[in-house]
Amino acid sequence: MINIRYVLEARPSGAASEQHFRREELPVQQPEEGEVLIKVHNISLDPAMRGWMNEGTTYVKGVEVGAVMRAFGAGEVIVSKHPGYLVGQMVTGLLGVQQFAVEKGAYLTLVNTDIAPLSWYLGLLGMPGLTAYFGLLDKANPKAGETVLVSGAAGMVGSLVGQIAKIKGCKVAGIAGGSEKCTYLTDELGWDVAIDYKNTPDIAARLRETVPNGIDVFFDNVGGEILNAALTQLARGCRIVICGAISQYNQTTPVGPSNYLKIVSARGTLTGIIVFDYFPRAQEAINDISSWVKEGKIKYREHIIPGIEQFPAALNKLFTGENQGKLLIQNIHA
Repeated sequence: MINIRYVLEARPSGAASEQHFRREELPVQQPEEGEVLIKVHNISLDPAMRGWMNEGTTYVKGVEVGAVMRAFGAGEVIVSKHPGYLVGQMVTGLLGVQQFAVEKGAYLTLVNTDIAPLSWYLGLLGMPGLTAYFGLLDKANPKAGETVLVSGAAGMVGSLVGQIAKIKGCKVAGIAGGSEKCTYLTDELGWDVAIDYKNTPDIAARLRETVPNGIDVFFDNVGGEILNAALTQLARGCRIVICGAISQYNQTTPVGPSNYLKIVSARGTLTGIIVFDYFPRAQEAINDISSWVKEGKIKYREHIIPGIEQFPAALNKLFTGENQGKLLIQNIHA
């Protein structure tokens, strides 16, 4: 069998493109003791991947040039040399952008596809779902009646944050790009306010109109000028959770918050969320989110792109806003 994979060819300065990756076709590697061979069915495309292409270490070491591009994946065990895994079981892990992966059993998670489709464990019940769940509930601790503002609101993490906030009895406002996404937030997800940043010249003014009592919780996925605008309308005792800054990932000189002193006058707090910290508690989130889905309280969309050869172009959909829901590559095996 042949393994098609994409390795990091060069580190991008600005947006990543096809030239920064190299496609390789190699014989499928066989596992050693303690490892399993996985047929990768789905590859998750996440904004964090752009940061992983940089040199150095933040919360995780950057991908080495020449190494398989890091990505979460889900697939089927086809050879096992680990006592904890059987052939035919489904697993998730950092499997990389490839069709077959050999991984140590200790770094994998078994998933139950009787509960939900395999791909959901890369989105709603995976890293993005855990990020939304713990980022909102643990880091922000929203209370019924409070106002929660979410940037990147139509994305995987943002849309789930807002839906959980509604379940907890909050007023929810979202900032998203385009009328279609804003209509989705209000008409399908039942949010109270949706602001189209692409067609709103003064977001700070719009926030003053739509959330006049201020923002109690701001869950930020975007950074940049949207973060600055939100900081002008904080309620006293606000909690700001920085999950990401997708507007800045492709910038050679990222812009930080110039309105940060507004946090002081609001007696607020600012914190960050890294989902790896919460993996030991993953089942807690999976149980709650699964229950909410069954009760019809959470809606979920996937944007699945067939074929690993689509990877370089597909990745940039995250940064142009072209994706509609959780973005995934579906591997097509020979």
